[in-house]
Amino acid sequence: MIKIALIGYGKMGKMLKQMAPEYDMEIVSIIDPFVKGCFEEINENSLKDCDICVEYTTPASVLYNCKKVAMLGKSVVIGTTGLELHLEELKNITESYNVGIIYSSNYSVGMNLFFKIIEDTAKKFSSVKGYDVSGLEIHHRQKLDSPSGTAKKLTEIILENISDKKVEQYDRVDRKIKEEELHFASIRAGHNMGEHTIMFDSEADVITLSHSIRNRKGLASGTLLATKWIEGKTGLFNFQEVFTEIIGE
Repeated sequence: MIKIALIGYGKMGKMLKQMAPEYDMEIVSIIDPFVKGCFEEINENSLKDCDICVEYTTPASVLYNCKKVAMLGKSVVIGTTGLELHLEELKNITESYNVGIIYSSNYSVGMNLFFKIIEDTAKKFSSVKGYDVSGLEIHHRQKLDSPSGTAKKLTEIILENISDKKVEQYDRVDRKIKEEELHFASIRAGHNMGEHTIMFDSEADVITLSHSIRNRKGLASGTLLATKWIEGKTGLFNFQEVFTEIIGE
């Protein structure tokens, strides 16, 4: 049984605690200075009984948290998003302290299958003319980042796999076609858990592919699968890049 320390005890932390036994895991420590009854700091005492840490906090805290965890010899699953500019620092942490770190724009199993669907679809459109590609994401009003890490990942996937065709966007200022860009609209309002839609639009028709989150169970499931996978490994890993291996395909 893998023993986990949760760093951050918000809604995702509570879902992870609820689901951990289903994956033969146990939450043995919870670290959150803003929640009564939890450990306030990452230290030898708060991590003494754990095998791996799972971090769901904020972009401002994640590097500090990961370094402290690594200094104590523990690997970490990072649930916090918005790390694009800090990957080199995270890699250095894994090398300096010989630990494993896995990160992701989205741990949802369904979303990662959606990534694969969009990748395959974009490849098919790379040789077809007449289609514009666009995206729309909707999240609840409390979500901080806009666009989301998931929207950025979808954009990256499309641009990588439709490169022969180029994604054409019309620039209203200089009235020229701009290449290698994709318009992804981002809405923050209400209580939507998360919805991402990709549209391939032409004069003749439109093909729409969409993924909607009903609850946090899919995110928690992927996070726990990543936790099991990272055990005993060293280095920096992207969940999307090892997803197929993680789910056993």
